[in-house]
Amino acid sequence: MMRTIGFLGCGNMGGAIARAVCKAADPEHVFLANRTSAKAEALAAELGCQTATNAEVAGNCDLIFLAVKPQMMEAALSPIRESLQEKKPLLVTMAAGLSMEKIETMAGGDLPVIRIMPNTPAMVGAGMTQYCCNSLVTEENERHFLSLMAHTGHVDKLEEGLIDAASALSGCGPAYMYLFLEGLADGAVACGIPRAKAYEYAAATMEGAAKLMLTAGQHPGQLKDAVCSPGGSTIQGVRVLEEKGLRAAAMDCVIAAFEKSRKLGG
Repeated sequence: MMRTIGFLGCGNMGGAIARAVCKAADPEHVFLANRTSAKAEALAAELGCQTATNAEVAGNCDLIFLAVKPQMMEAALSPIRESLQEKKPLLVTMAAGLSMEKIETMAGGDLPVIRIMPNTPAMVGAGMTQYCCNSLVTEENERHFLSLMAHTGHVDKLEEGLIDAASALSGCGPAYMYLFLEGLADGAVACGIPRAKAYEYAAATMEGAAKLMLTAGQHPGQLKDAVCSPGGSTIQGVRVLEEKGLRAAAMDCVIAAFEKSRKLGG
């Protein structure tokens, strides 16, 4: 049984997962390490968990979330490789572009690795996380991991060859959604709606549309058509979005993010 959980990195994504994990596990058994210790201390105070050094996490934790940027992963794991080999923890990596094989090699080899691609809405239990496991991850390891991720939102198992593509959609996707949301709100402000209300209306509309699609299980085109009355205002808005190339731009942004993720993996 894995009792102790560690985090190497407490940035936006690491912090989001830590907040969810502390709802599923005893915070006293969760240890946070960060390059800037003040960030780990602030998050630990918020969650009621412990702070630690990278070496202490490596030597004492049964499961370790690697919330380190891909270009910094080698430097983070190299000094603690010996401790990782002695402890043999389950490593859960969220570094874009780095395969499980690369993580295992950086950690000294022969270690169970789960690769995840979460997104920041995990912080409020509305995330989308894909994951895959290497051959050393046991069924018990996987069950424990899933229990810790229960408060993050949607969690889906995916073959590793598709993780970079998933990252380009749901991992990067919140930024795309916020950009579109901001644009919608700006349009409402231009029409006279107070800005705070415009943000609220845009966010609630986006949330509701997503929830309806997930619940109804209908094609997005069907749901769009249901809003577009003949000769109505909605179809005119849709016409403008098509003229401006919204769907083509959306496709291109996902493809650009996917290609960048592939480059990060070397």
